[in-house]
Amino acid sequence: MSAYDELMAFTRETEALAQVAGLLSWDQETMMPRGAAAQRSEAIGAMESVLHARRTDPRLAGWLASAEAPDEGGAAQLRLLRHDHERAVRVPGDLAAALARLTSHAQGVWAEARAADDFAAFAPVLREVLRLKREEGAALAAGGDPYDALLDGFEPGARADDLQAMFDDMRPALVALRQRALDAPERAPLCGDFDADGQMRLARELAERFGYDFSRGRIDKAVHPFSSGGGDDARITTRISHDDPFNCLYSTIHEVGHACYEQGIDKAWHLSPVGHGVSMGVHESQSRIYENQLGRSRAFCHFLYGRMRDIFGDIGVADEDSFYATVNRLHRGHIRTEADEVQYNLHVMLRFELERALIAGDLQVDDLEDAWNARFAADFGYPVGRASEGVLQDVHWSVGLFGYFPTYSLGNLYAGCLHEAMRADLPGLDDDLAKGEPGAATGWLRENVQRHGGLRTPRETIARACGGKAPAAGPLLDYLEVKFGALYPA
Repeated sequence: MSAYDELMAFTRETEALAQVAGLLSWDQETMMPRGAAAQRSEAIGAMESVLHARRTDPRLAGWLASAEAPDEGGAAQLRLLRHDHERAVRVPGDLAAALARLTSHAQGVWAEARAADDFAAFAPVLREVLRLKREEGAALAAGGDPYDALLDGFEPGARADDLQAMFDDMRPALVALRQRALDAPERAPLCGDFDADGQMRLARELAERFGYDFSRGRIDKAVHPFSSGGGDDARITTRISHDDPFNCLYSTIHEVGHACYEQGIDKAWHLSPVGHGVSMGVHESQSRIYENQLGRSRAFCHFLYGRMRDIFGDIGVADEDSFYATVNRLHRGHIRTEADEVQYNLHVMLRFELERALIAGDLQVDDLEDAWNARFAADFGYPVGRASEGVLQDVHWSVGLFGYFPTYSLGNLYAGCLHEAMRADLPGLDDDLAKGEPGAATGWLRENVQRHGGLRTPRETIARACGGKAPAAGPLLDYLEVKFGALYPA
């Protein structure tokens, strides 16, 4: 057996064990008994110890030094394995296990603190998570910027300074468009009590229409919707709000975008580094284009309006135009996951700058809630009412995902580029969407992005799909101006 074959056989077992670890985390969020939290933390910590030992196994260095790639896919496997191995060997095993145990515990603490609107109850464990993440960032950076090192784990090759420049370029246009909309009379949301069973029935239908394969996946409920797993076991969650069915429906479409990316990767690459989405930014491009450019389009809203009336009867909206405007209404609000397309990136910018300051030591946990509230008031023009609407609304910091937030906006940028290229290739797309048939669009994405997995770098993946055009903010800003300029004319 060649060095390459030995390396890939070892890697396949590691990937299979990582799937088991992922199932432990999925179960913790969906079905685990509440009293099992401490025991689950130990189980997750033990699994992380096993995985870290495999990812730092001394044989890996030898295999990587002598392995010869048989083809383009093999070269990508080696590139990704070298990247991951270099990161793994920089982090001590006891630190990796401690982080896994602590973040599993911290997730439960966060959920209880969020329910109680009590940041003080969460602050001590967040302080510990931050301490360990600073250690991890410093180990990974090897003298460089710890935040960049953490960011690299989610978006390989990205740098915080570059993202900050991107955000600074985007902010003026977003703020101006938002202000124009918010100066207009605010459109009312849907009004009513929407049956939970009806919401879940429609959510499953939408998931199938967008290409989700239920023979290799499932939908469950969670506090914070997420996608988990990959390949032949890609699961999603959603949540129910009785007075806001869009929360369930669009969360479902969003997570289906993530899951379809994983399900769409060439099966030959399952249980290998190439058999995953190449980065969280590219992953987010799939969820955002499914949710927004497709799911919130005027054409698809024509279909969705009819289906909602079929299931719920009178939904308090007079006609299709009003329904489309309600789906896409710009509104004051505190919650990132419920934000409209224009303001969403402003929510991300807030989190990016706060977490960067936390990792750098320029902001301490004890001052985080006040810093959040002050920044939110400055950016959005109104105060935060309670912690669950502010600093406690997201699960990410509790589970140690520092460096993750900016990939949401990067995904929006990528989605804007992909949407522009897709529309050029599919001139009849709106006719299909109006019938509730997004298959041409999701097929285009599967062919041009999803099936390739990690074959190419993130930026190259997007550029190839867009006919060689490098990712840029222009297509996203143009799309937002056209769409929301029509909804909120000057």
